[in-house]
Amino acid sequence: MREVKFKFNIFFIVFLMLFNLITAQKAHAIRIGLNEGVKKTYVGSSQNAWFRDANTGKLLFISRSFFPYSIKAYGDESIAIKLKGKYYDCATNAIFIENPEKRGFLATKRRWYRGDIVIYNINGTLTVVNSLPLEEYLMGVVPSEMPSKWNIEAQKAQAIAARSYALANLNKRGSHGYDLKDTPHDQAYGGASSETPQTTRAVLSTRGEVLTYDNKIIPAYYHASAGGKTIQAGEIWNHDLPYIQSVNSFDWGIRKNGHGVGMSQYGANNLANKGFSARQILNYFYKDITFSKLKTKED
Repeated sequence: MREVKFKFNIFFIVFLMLFNLITAQKAHAIRIGLNEGVKKTYVGSSQNAWFRDANTGKLLFISRSFFPYSIKAYGDESIAIKLKGKYYDCATNAIFIENPEKRGFLATKRRWYRGDIVIYNINGTLTVVNSLPLEEYLMGVVPSEMPSKWNIEAQKAQAIAARSYALANLNKRGSHGYDLKDTPHDQAYGGASSETPQTTRAVLSTRGEVLTYDNKIIPAYYHASAGGKTIQAGEIWNHDLPYIQSVNSFDWGIRKNGHGVGMSQYGANNLANKGFSARQILNYFYKDITFSKLKTKED
């Protein structure tokens, strides 16, 4: 994750114990752009998957497990799938691929992914989107953004910052058909293929935790290393942010890598190794913030 702007609709906030409870959309689903502007892609599955017309819900066919299906743009408004050596027109500009029992994984880009995949034909090229619950998305973000063998308290801090970033940026790239890219332009995301037991534990142990300021989820900017001192947002962007100040980054000897605003990931790990908890790390890098808890409508 590098440079971002944030927007998120909070339905209401109530105080309970040490946390704010923030009601958000059911399951906190998020759409991640995996590919864009390509003529052809493929999708496979670990179990039989259903390929549907995303516009009507009509079942197109049921795939075999562990078999890659070639998919290509068919003209400017349709999608074709290769079956038994021939491409067949699906007669739709969008297809939806799911494991109906939600137990397996889907494959594309040489990686496995949780959730569903949607493929759009946009002006003659394909856009490939992974749609999945927020917490499952974060399980693929934390090990992609932070080494899996680092201190788990640093990884917990990363999970909370990444969750805040994601919710604050829902629909950031809505004009492209998804919320965020899977690259460091937003947040690095490697899908289920990147998951590790420790980073998954860091995500699940902080489930639903976000950072807020003035009852809004903050833009939790972070970077690899600041080279000794973080900077204020106004030094590289148009305005300062009240919750981000220049502080010692605790990453001496590490070459500066990133914009230098907010949490230094190397600094977070160094602080964790000194005994700081995830909340202490976040309170250090983000000033006057409140730890809030997401509350789904079904809670």
